[in-house]
Amino acid sequence: MFLGHHLSGLINSNHLTLPSNWRKSISGGVYLTQGFDQNLLILTENTFGEIYSRITSLNITDPLVRLLSRMFLGEAVFLEIDDKGKISLPSKLMEYAKLTVDFVIVGQGEYLEVWSPDQWRMQQSELNDAQANAQRFSAFTISTH
Repeated sequence: MFLGHHLSGLINSNHLTLPSNWRKSISGGVYLTQGFDQNLLILTENTFGEIYSRITSLNITDPLVRLLSRMFLGEAVFLEIDDKGKISLPSKLMEYAKLTVDFVIVGQGEYLEVWSPDQWRMQQSELNDAQANAQRFSAFTISTH
């Protein structure tokens, strides 16, 4: 399970190193694709497969389904992880997420998000608004049992 977040820097301008505590949860390689919030998603093979199955089970006559498929699947790449935990990011996806030198990698349980530090600061500012959180999340049924 991927939890927490880490600030790090790109190596050789496009190589991202996964934190060591997360590497053991990933074997062989990962899928990388465009995220929903001008970020990138790093998915294990199983998680990518689950999302792929859900997307491809939707009605392709729906224009929003086709748009989602193009965004998620059309931008996806499989990346091998080297023995030091590095993956090479495609320049197109780096541009989309506004990644330059530094990045923030955020655990989301079954997958990881990669953010530019500026985009992540804006996201954290929004997340730190307690009053807004109480209102926007009140419709979710979240319980501890």
